[in-house]
Amino acid sequence: MRVNINVNGQDVTADDVWPGESLLYVLRERLGLPGSKNACEQGECGSCTVYLDDVTVCSCMVAAGQAEGRRVRTVEGLADGAGKGGDRPLNTVQQAFLDAGAVQCGFCTPGLLVQTDDLLNRTVDAGRPAPTDPEIREALAGNLCRCTGYEKILDAVHLAAARRADADTAGSTA
Repeated sequence: MRVNINVNGQDVTADDVWPGESLLYVLRERLGLPGSKNACEQGECGSCTVYLDDVTVCSCMVAAGQAEGRRVRTVEGLADGAGKGGDRPLNTVQQAFLDAGAVQCGFCTPGLLVQTDDLLNRTVDAGRPAPTDPEIREALAGNLCRCTGYEKILDAVHLAAARRADADTAGSTA
């Protein structure tokens, strides 16, 4: 089967997709976007989290055919100037995770980045103050990390929220 998807702002086609193939497999193996990680294949760990029509989903649990004609945004698409390949500046969330030391082995990082971006879209970008620790913990509850102990991840989310709020303030005064 052929699947047509808009991935990170670009219309793409995946050919010879079998009916049970996951969106994760199509993204990684057919479209060359390895950012989303294949860990549990059961929707339990969050390492494969992507946006599907602006809603976060575990791409291992979405059949590729369900994405036909829809918009997918991967961790690669978070970077400014999204698309496939090339050097692009990191977005606020990605840079905050680096600066706060929240990236260790990196396996959980793509899902955490997408889920954090979604959380900040719903809070800071919506005009609310930064999310609270309980809000962060709830938003990231579906993302498992074995390396960081989560404290640096919380620090990274707070740092990203502060930077977004600062950017919004600077943009409104310019």
